[in-house]
Amino acid sequence: MAKLISGNDISKEVRDEIKAEIDKIRAKPEHADFTPGLAIIQVGDRSDSNVYIRNKLKKAEEVGIRAVHIKLPPSTTQDQLEAEIDRLNADDAIDGMIVQLPLETTSPIDSDSVIDRIDQRKDVDGLTRENAGRLARGELEGTIIPCTPRGCLYLVQKATGDENYVRGKKVVVIGRSKIVGSPAAALFMWHHATTTICHSRTANLKEECLQADVLVVAIGQALKVKGDWIKPGAVVIDCGINVLENEGANGKNKMVGDVDFESAKEVAGFITPVPGGVGPMTIAMLLKNTLDQARKRRLEASTGGRWSLRCLTLTPLSPVPSDIAVSRAQQPKPIDVLAREVGIFPAELDLFGRTKAKVSLDVIKRLDHVPNGKYIVVTGITPTPLGEGKSTTTIGLVQALGAHLGKNVFACVRQPSQGPTFGIKGGAAGGGYAQVIPMEEFNLHLTGDIHAITAANNLLAAAIDARMFHEATQSDEALYGRLVPPGKGGRKFSAIQLRRLRRLGIDGTDPDSLSPEERKRFARLNIDVKTITWQRVMDTNDRFLRKIEIGRGAAEKGHSRECQFDITVASEVMAILALTTGMADMRDRLGKIVVSSDTEGNPVTADDIGITGALAVLMRDAIRPNLMQTLEGTPVFVHAGPFANIAHGQSSILADKVAIKLVGPDGFVVTEAGFGADIGMEKFFNIKCRYSGLTPNAVVLVATVRALKMHGGGPPVTPGAPLNAAYLNENLELLGKGCDSNLRKQIENANKFGVPVVVGLNRFSSDSPAELDLVVKKAVEYGAFKAVVADHWAQGGSGAVDLARAVADACSQPTNFKFLYPLDKTLASKIETIAKEIYGADGIELSPEATEKLARYEKQGFGQLPICMAKTHLSLSHDPSRKGAPTGFTLPVRDVRASVGAGFVYPLCGDMQTMPGLSTRPCFFDIDIDPDTEEIDGLF
Repeated sequence: MAKLISGNDISKEVRDEIKAEIDKIRAKPEHADFTPGLAIIQVGDRSDSNVYIRNKLKKAEEVGIRAVHIKLPPSTTQDQLEAEIDRLNADDAIDGMIVQLPLETTSPIDSDSVIDRIDQRKDVDGLTRENAGRLARGELEGTIIPCTPRGCLYLVQKATGDENYVRGKKVVVIGRSKIVGSPAAALFMWHHATTTICHSRTANLKEECLQADVLVVAIGQALKVKGDWIKPGAVVIDCGINVLENEGANGKNKMVGDVDFESAKEVAGFITPVPGGVGPMTIAMLLKNTLDQARKRRLEASTGGRWSLRCLTLTPLSPVPSDIAVSRAQQPKPIDVLAREVGIFPAELDLFGRTKAKVSLDVIKRLDHVPNGKYIVVTGITPTPLGEGKSTTTIGLVQALGAHLGKNVFACVRQPSQGPTFGIKGGAAGGGYAQVIPMEEFNLHLTGDIHAITAANNLLAAAIDARMFHEATQSDEALYGRLVPPGKGGRKFSAIQLRRLRRLGIDGTDPDSLSPEERKRFARLNIDVKTITWQRVMDTNDRFLRKIEIGRGAAEKGHSRECQFDITVASEVMAILALTTGMADMRDRLGKIVVSSDTEGNPVTADDIGITGALAVLMRDAIRPNLMQTLEGTPVFVHAGPFANIAHGQSSILADKVAIKLVGPDGFVVTEAGFGADIGMEKFFNIKCRYSGLTPNAVVLVATVRALKMHGGGPPVTPGAPLNAAYLNENLELLGKGCDSNLRKQIENANKFGVPVVVGLNRFSSDSPAELDLVVKKAVEYGAFKAVVADHWAQGGSGAVDLARAVADACSQPTNFKFLYPLDKTLASKIETIAKEIYGADGIELSPEATEKLARYEKQGFGQLPICMAKTHLSLSHDPSRKGAPTGFTLPVRDVRASVGAGFVYPLCGDMQTMPGLSTRPCFFDIDIDPDTEEIDGLF
């Protein structure tokens, strides 16, 4: 007599284990809200399917799994069903998904294609082609096993008390379906059984069954297998579910399996009943698979553990070819592959071709429990007009950390403007063997973020002039009537208009109930044209737009005024993108943009104009960071690119926040601050770190022998002109003076913030060993934690390994990070603090215009904002000709402007241009495209 294998009892044990595991995970504070999510999609209303689904929902709830039932009508088409699957694929709350089969539909649906639509990470039925293929190949470690076969094997193991019971045994599976028979045969075979698949057309089926030590029956024919088909002592697993009408007690329907239980139990050693055998195990294993997928998605893939990153091999050439030649010689990984390697889910990725993609901000929420990685800012000494290689150092450092030291590391860099790309400087992808690839994609349009900023900025500019025109040409009542026009159901205020009413202290919500005076106050912004600070922008260096006159058309009725264009990256919208912490925050910041004052001195905002929501819509896609890669296949976020002289000049907070979670607690995020430490680093700490809440662990201060010689009194360095011999030959005297002035001061500046400083000496071929040794020695004398020579431009990551080790050591040191000034000081005192502490000035001199504006901003409530100094990057002072570390000067502040939406006030020191001009011989002379291959030549 066979021993009964109770699927009810064993499945309960499995469910209890699942519940205990979920409770154990939730016991950890960082996973307190861990709740696996299961979605069951049903098409139609089959009664048997309804019973199965109710059972699944009930059992899921018992163990702590949130199961949702999506019931679609029989008229559902394949496109509609696949759209629902796509929605669930993108839903982070869903860890597992099944499509209840069979489908009850009036439309033709390919169920195999539908199931294959399920994200591999969310397949808990194990029926996608990928899972089926993995199981067939024996790749069990990475496979979700179909529920019924997994339950069958588990029943055998539990009944016999031996996990390895099937090893060496003869297993016969009757049935070849994709759901049970075929995967069960593969599963038993890869557990070292000798497996035979039989089916209804198998010759000598009875004889085959008699050979089986384990017989799995899933043929779909009631009572097909008799007792005399079974080898004495065999384990019999009956997967069949059949209904015999009117054959049960009292004429009721009777549920039976594919095995004649009464005769089989007399022969078999173990046997499952129907019902109460395999059925409950199928549900238990569905829940087990859901937990497994949830654990992988939410815990194992979200702990900040070591990435499985396949780095790309570099073979540096000497001499180093052009940047474009180096980039083109390296075949980048498909960007979706890189995303998978660093823990970004497919639903969190929007591809823009094969080499770049946008990443969802949902990553931050998903990885909220993961401790932050180390946070490093790369800055520099005061540069020559040629640049000293901060971007190149940033990329070389992450290549060294990732490809050579095996660390999780992200670079976060700015998106380059078209201005320098087609002007003099060129792009910002790094250079030599330390750059972001493909450089054409990096430097040209990318994913269109700068175009979105241009569109949003200029929509606001158009709205300002249009509003002034309509206010000037209409009566109060006509203006009000057009702002709140009649519609279906009468007139009503829009949400943004209701916000304006509240700011004005008007409580009414019915447009017809406002008094004439309230209507006038609501409708008229009364913009003081002399105070307008909002300009139009374009992403091209066009000096002839620095001063223009608009409104000369006949239809504008003489309402002309002088204004100007700025370059797009100088737009406050760009600064907002870089400093925002999310969509709601961005919309709020856009609404706070102050475009002017009214005739009574009150600020006029974008929200007053009624355009906040429209601006946010234009920026909807731009808010997500762009994923690219370095030459050695390590990940890079390219996002935002605010003008470093006018704005704060760093990539986005959001890119840093996504990256710092993806790298995990033992990883590194390396970001860059524009220009020298006196501008970029100071703004990084006092502005970006205030708004992000992120605490830096180390500063990398990039220096070059060339720049230090210039600061030591060397001749001028001019773009396009040959370098003086002093820069090409050893000159320790000039170099020493440069170290004693600018290098010393910039190290002191960094140390004021309580963060360890590593000097990265960017090696040039003309540098002598004695010169390099002198800089390293001086840097340590002046307070650097370490100073290291790096050769990443010529060697890639391997040339920056020593720098990477030094940075990692610095990040292990305790920090005492602090801001330079508190926000409750007056605007003028904050400006003076920066001038004295960072620039070395004796004090500041405010122009009458600057004094007036500071008083206005304080009165308007903007005195608590941090300061974003706008001055030359070529000197610590306001005068680009003064090199080294000037003293004995007073910093002149000729004007002050407020970027209230971005969240800072920016004083203009000296002669600062917000629209660069093209030189006599810009880069575009060399840029062309091959009309046959469409390859771009001459970028760099």
